[in-house]
Amino acid sequence: MKKFLFLGLALVLVAGVAAAQLAKKPSPDGARVYFISPANGATVSSPFTVQFGLKGMGIAPAGVDHANTGHHHLLIDVAELPNFSAALPATDHIKHFGAGQTETELTLPPGQHTLQLVFADYLHIPHDKPVVSDKITITVK
Repeated sequence: MKKFLFLGLALVLVAGVAAAQLAKKPSPDGARVYFISPANGATVSSPFTVQFGLKGMGIAPAGVDHANTGHHHLLIDVAELPNFSAALPATDHIKHFGAGQTETELTLPPGQHTLQLVFADYLHIPHDKPVVSDKITITVK
């Protein structure tokens, strides 16, 4: 009986955590994320600095849950946006800035690359009305 009770409590806990992770935080009207630099169409030498801009929301590190806040995620050479119903994965193409960073130094191989920003909440889940930048194209010489 204790075994079934423990299993039941574990399932309730897992379901509660999953529901909490799927609950999207709202973004305020007019919130936007954008690149300060480099500009769309820029030619850069690697390594180069990427600066993130944000309007209408605040920066908070991952794990810190405050209304209208989140942190940046940089998508590099991503053809299609990832699933916005779940936490963004951390990959070679999706960089997390969970400490609240607003810029980074990036090293990319020569050639054309795309960059895009996604602002997400304390659990790395994009907001309800996602805050996503325009995709920019840069050339690394």
